[in-house]
Amino acid sequence: MKNRYRVFRRGWGTYYCEDLVTKQQITLKTRDKDEAFRLVAAKNETEVAPAFSLHLARVYWKAGDPAAAQRTWQHVMDEIPKLKTGDTQARWFTAIKDKAFDSLRNLVVLETQAEHFLKVLESGLISTNIYLRRIHNFALDMNWLPWPVLPKKRWPAVKFKEKRGITWEEHQAIVARELNPERKAFYQLAWHLGAAQPHMPHTGNRKFQESSDGMLRHGLAAFPPAARSLVQLRLRQR
Repeated sequence: MKNRYRVFRRGWGTYYCEDLVTKQQITLKTRDKDEAFRLVAAKNETEVAPAFSLHLARVYWKAGDPAAAQRTWQHVMDEIPKLKTGDTQARWFTAIKDKAFDSLRNLVVLETQAEHFLKVLESGLISTNIYLRRIHNFALDMNWLPWPVLPKKRWPAVKFKEKRGITWEEHQAIVARELNPERKAFYQLAWHLGAAQPHMPHTGNRKFQESSDGMLRHGLAAFPPAARSLVQLRLRQR
């Protein structure tokens, strides 16, 4: 069978590869003859038997990284939180407990097929899609994957649900189970004001202190007079 690719050398010493079908010529970025012929031979093998070439690539990859033969996705997920701190680290610990990832946990990274990821995405939620992308990109950045499992354009779009305000019943339930009086006052204030910006940032991260007439001292100076009167009335009714 005639090879599709051939190697040739430019006058300045760099070797190139030519596609005999499309006539496209690309540089091999090497001046070493043996390396150039190996690269072109690999391209011809891929053309004849792509499945074998993929297997061969994995063999070479494992030879260069002995741990690759045993590295699973659980190992990848365990490594990411180590690089995070605070709330971000806590979110990662929660995210990797997602049951949708169970089918991936013991799967060797180099043996992962697109079907494995699609199965996870089908069974997971929006957060599964978001964090699987991050886990996948982390593995690529660490050179634990030689190529993407799913091309960027083949990832399902992240579609968030329509945002809405909470109902009176939902607000009442939240207030009823809140034991911290300061946070409960904050929730009540947020409800009366509709949690409108830029008013709430003036009250966030502050302790509420009520004066004798029931008005909140901190933050209310930023609210319109009508809003201050409403808050005063509601707080007197508590």
